[in-house]
Amino acid sequence: MSKGNKNFFADKDIQIILGTLLRVGVIASMSVVLIGGLIYLFFNHNQVVDYKEFNPGRSGYSSIAAILHGLTKMDGAAIVQFGTVLLIFTPIARVVFSVFSFLIERDYLYVVIGLFVLCIILYSLSDKLVG
Repeated sequence: MSKGNKNFFADKDIQIILGTLLRVGVIASMSVVLIGGLIYLFFNHNQVVDYKEFNPGRSGYSSIAAILHGLTKMDGAAIVQFGTVLLIFTPIARVVFSVFSFLIERDYLYVVIGLFVLCIILYSLSDKLVG
Protein backbone atom coordinates (compact mmCIF):
# COMPACT_ATOMS: atom_id res chain seq x y z
CA MET A 1 0.00 0.00 0.00
CA SER A 2 1.53 3.29 -1.06
CA LYS A 3 1.54 6.45 1.01
CA GLY A 4 -0.35 8.35 -1.69
CA ASN A 5 -3.54 6.33 -1.11
CA LYS A 6 -4.22 7.27 2.51
CA ASN A 7 -7.81 7.94 3.53
CA PHE A 8 -7.18 10.50 6.23
CA PHE A 9 -5.93 14.06 6.35
CA ALA A 10 -2.27 14.79 6.89
CA ASP A 11 -1.35 16.88 9.91
CA LYS A 12 -0.55 19.83 7.65
CA ASP A 13 -4.00 19.62 6.01
CA ILE A 14 -5.70 19.67 9.38
CA GLN A 15 -3.60 22.62 10.56
CA ILE A 16 -4.49 24.56 7.40
CA ILE A 17 -8.18 23.82 7.85
CA LEU A 18 -8.08 24.78 11.54
CA GLY A 19 -6.21 28.00 10.80
CA THR A 20 -8.67 28.89 8.07
CA LEU A 21 -11.59 28.11 10.40
CA LEU A 22 -10.23 30.45 13.06
CA ARG A 23 -9.44 33.20 10.55
CA VAL A 24 -12.87 33.02 8.91
CA GLY A 25 -14.58 32.97 12.31
CA VAL A 26 -12.75 36.05 13.56
CA ILE A 27 -13.22 37.96 10.30
CA ALA A 28 -16.92 37.04 10.15
CA SER A 29 -17.55 38.07 13.75
CA MET A 30 -15.59 41.29 13.28
CA SER A 31 -17.63 42.12 10.17
CA VAL A 32 -20.93 41.40 11.93
CA VAL A 33 -19.93 43.58 14.90
CA LEU A 34 -18.87 46.39 12.56
CA ILE A 35 -22.14 46.27 10.62
CA GLY A 36 -24.15 46.09 13.85
CA GLY A 37 -22.21 48.99 15.31
CA LEU A 38 -22.85 51.13 12.25
CA ILE A 39 -26.57 50.30 12.32
CA TYR A 40 -26.68 51.02 16.05
CA LEU A 41 -24.95 54.39 15.62
CA PHE A 42 -27.17 55.32 12.67
CA PHE A 43 -30.40 54.77 14.60
CA ASN A 44 -29.23 55.80 18.09
CA HIS A 45 -26.81 58.65 17.39
CA ASN A 46 -28.71 61.16 19.55
CA GLN A 47 -29.30 58.86 22.53
CA VAL A 48 -27.60 59.92 25.76
CA VAL A 49 -26.00 57.05 27.69
CA ASP A 50 -25.43 57.16 31.44
CA TYR A 51 -22.21 55.35 32.37
CA LYS A 52 -22.40 56.00 36.12
CA GLU A 53 -23.97 52.62 36.84
CA PHE A 54 -23.43 49.35 34.97
CA ASN A 55 -26.59 47.33 34.37
CA PRO A 56 -25.89 44.26 32.18
CA GLY A 57 -29.56 43.31 31.84
CA ARG A 58 -30.57 46.66 30.41
CA SER A 59 -29.83 45.73 26.80
CA GLY A 60 -32.22 42.79 26.85
CA TYR A 61 -29.91 40.59 24.79
CA SER A 62 -28.64 38.16 27.39
CA SER A 63 -29.88 34.97 25.72
CA ILE A 64 -29.50 33.41 22.30
CA ALA A 65 -33.27 33.54 21.75
CA ALA A 66 -33.37 37.27 22.52
CA ILE A 67 -30.44 37.91 20.18
CA LEU A 68 -32.11 35.97 17.35
CA HIS A 69 -35.35 37.86 17.96
CA GLY A 70 -33.42 41.14 17.80
CA LEU A 71 -31.79 40.03 14.55
CA THR A 72 -35.20 39.64 12.93
CA LYS A 73 -35.86 43.31 13.79
CA MET A 74 -32.40 44.34 12.50
CA ASP A 75 -31.57 45.90 15.87
CA GLY A 76 -27.97 47.14 15.91
CA ALA A 77 -27.33 46.03 19.50
CA ALA A 78 -28.58 42.53 18.71
CA ILE A 79 -26.31 42.36 15.67
CA VAL A 80 -23.31 43.39 17.80
CA GLN A 81 -24.23 40.73 20.37
CA PHE A 82 -24.54 38.15 17.58
CA GLY A 83 -21.04 39.04 16.37
CA THR A 84 -19.77 38.53 19.91
CA VAL A 85 -21.47 35.13 20.08
CA LEU A 86 -19.84 34.21 16.76
CA LEU A 87 -16.47 35.15 18.23
CA ILE A 88 -17.13 32.98 21.29
CA PHE A 89 -18.20 29.99 19.21
CA THR A 90 -15.20 30.15 16.86
CA PRO A 91 -12.81 28.29 19.22
CA ILE A 92 -15.63 25.89 20.11
CA ALA A 93 -15.94 25.03 16.41
CA ARG A 94 -12.17 24.48 16.36
CA VAL A 95 -12.40 21.98 19.22
CA VAL A 96 -15.31 20.17 17.53
CA PHE A 97 -13.39 19.97 14.25
CA SER A 98 -10.32 18.71 16.11
CA VAL A 99 -12.37 15.94 17.73
CA PHE A 100 -13.67 14.84 14.33
CA SER A 101 -10.21 14.95 12.81
CA PHE A 102 -8.88 12.79 15.65
CA LEU A 103 -11.78 10.38 15.05
CA ILE A 104 -10.82 10.12 11.38
CA GLU A 105 -7.23 9.41 12.37
CA ARG A 106 -8.44 6.88 14.98
CA ASP A 107 -6.49 8.67 17.71
CA TYR A 108 -8.94 7.90 20.50
CA LEU A 109 -6.89 9.34 23.36
CA TYR A 110 -7.05 12.78 21.77
CA VAL A 111 -10.75 12.27 20.99
CA VAL A 112 -11.38 11.76 24.71
CA ILE A 113 -9.20 14.75 25.61
CA GLY A 114 -10.99 16.92 23.02
CA LEU A 115 -14.40 15.86 24.28
CA PHE A 116 -13.28 16.62 27.83
CA VAL A 117 -12.16 20.11 26.77
CA LEU A 118 -15.44 20.60 24.91
CA CYS A 119 -17.42 19.60 28.01
CA ILE A 120 -15.44 22.06 30.13
CA ILE A 121 -16.06 24.87 27.64
CA LEU A 122 -19.77 24.15 27.36
CA TYR A 123 -20.15 23.85 31.13
CA SER A 124 -18.39 27.16 31.63
CA LEU A 125 -20.77 28.80 29.15
CA SER A 126 -23.82 27.46 30.95
CA ASP A 127 -25.31 29.36 33.84
CA LYS A 128 -24.31 26.68 36.36
CA LEU A 129 -21.17 28.62 37.35
CA VAL A 130 -22.96 31.92 37.83
CA GLY A 131 -24.41 32.56 41.29
